[in-house]
Amino acid sequence: MSKAVRLKAFAKVNLCLQVLGRQPDGYHELRTVFQAISLHDALELQFSSRDGISLEIADAELPADSTNLVWRAIDALKRELRLKQGVHARLTKRIPVARGLGGGSSDAAAALMGVLRLTKREVPLPRLLEIASLLGADVPFFLFGGRVLGVNHGDEIYPLPDLPARTILVVSPANIAVSTRDAYAWMDERLTTSRSAPKMWSFCALCWSRQDSVSNDFEAAVFDRHPRLSEIKRRLLQGGAAEAALAGSGSAVFGIYRNPAQARRAARAFPEDQVFVTRTLSRETYRRGILAR
Repeated sequence: MSKAVRLKAFAKVNLCLQVLGRQPDGYHELRTVFQAISLHDALELQFSSRDGISLEIADAELPADSTNLVWRAIDALKRELRLKQGVHARLTKRIPVARGLGGGSSDAAAALMGVLRLTKREVPLPRLLEIASLLGADVPFFLFGGRVLGVNHGDEIYPLPDLPARTILVVSPANIAVSTRDAYAWMDERLTTSRSAPKMWSFCALCWSRQDSVSNDFEAAVFDRHPRLSEIKRRLLQGGAAEAALAGSGSAVFGIYRNPAQARRAARAFPEDQVFVTRTLSRETYRRGILAR
């Protein structure tokens, strides 16, 4: 095999997330502010003497076939570049699955960038974003990192100025996984029965004027089904978090802290769960980090 390309695939949280409703095509219109954090998976790519794509996954019970986003991302670029050489990928998971942290989407974006780096080829950015959005609504964000506004399905993105670095404590609850499909179904029930039309000005006020605040429209629907997640949020706030919120559609919950020591102290309140003391990543730090060996 050839020399390997190694990449980090970073997680994200949503600082603000507004679900506007279901569109005629079945997808939901969103407004969200993505923020990259330092928790990451590791991906290694190299050319293979065997045809096609082979995927090896360490530390997670995930499919290693054409249903995996890494496999699909490699396949998409092989087709785009008309690449005949085989590619072998090894993925080491650290980002918990089905927790709203974007691990699968980040892995896919890392695979796209890894294939380009491996082949020393380029794809025009508009086309690369198109390929990324076909893989998943969050994937385009992970081509940029930092702090980004996402609209439409979350796949139409606009880079935002970075905020000062923050410490983020992520709590991944034991035995609670939330599928995105289920979270949207629960949200649809609330949208059709009790949700008034949201206003763009209120979203902007929350995410720009009150930059230390977070909000997530999924919370009411998801917390109804999993009350323990509401309890985790309450305990984070009691433990000194300036703000706390559900991560994406769940089930992870995160708190924002003044410093790592404070976050580590707060983490002791969750001995039964996975906890990660992480930090926010600026766009430049993200760019340097994702290609770090």
